[in-house]
Amino acid sequence: ATQVTEIFAGRDAIVDLYDLEENADKTTRLAAVFAEQKENSNVLVNNITLNCGTTRNNYQVKLDGEHAEEYVCGMVIADRKQYVDNFAYLDHAKPHCTSTQLFKYVLQDESKGAFCGRILVEKDAQKTQAYQTNNNLCASADAQMFSKPQLEIYADDVKCSHGLTTGQLDEEALFYMRSRGISEDAARVMLMQAFTA
Repeated sequence: ATQVTEIFAGRDAIVDLYDLEENADKTTRLAAVFAEQKENSNVLVNNITLNCGTTRNNYQVKLDGEHAEEYVCGMVIADRKQYVDNFAYLDHAKPHCTSTQLFKYVLQDESKGAFCGRILVEKDAQKTQAYQTNNNLCASADAQMFSKPQLEIYADDVKCSHGLTTGQLDEEALFYMRSRGISEDAARVMLMQAFTA
């Protein structure tokens, strides 16, 4: 399955795009979102992957007008042998723009996840604010996560950050919940839901 979405956000435009994926286990999906923004535009792209075989989501955004705001978010809940790969490239071409990337993965069984996020701040894009976060939960010993956050900054008056965490379920929290009469399966689900919230 292939999917292409193009967003041209003109001056003062507000665009929200929500994409929910629930495909068959044998589906291979390649999806791309291209966004170009002008002055004072606000774009939110939010993807949730709940069931798939193999998925690759590409996000390419150009903030090409002052005071443009972009939010690219993704949540993945994968199990069995599912594979989900998200790539986000945000190009800050003009000054006074803001972008936020937030991707969360919950991987169970033998599932695999990949995230590569890149923020480019061009030379003239002064006063840029760009934030990138990737948080991952490997809920089984066989789950794997590959992550590569990147910043490429050519302006000198910016606020930019990127970070990533990958961890497992907290055994002490599981023990605490089980000692209060909650089954192990229910406790695991509750902790995974709290992580994705």
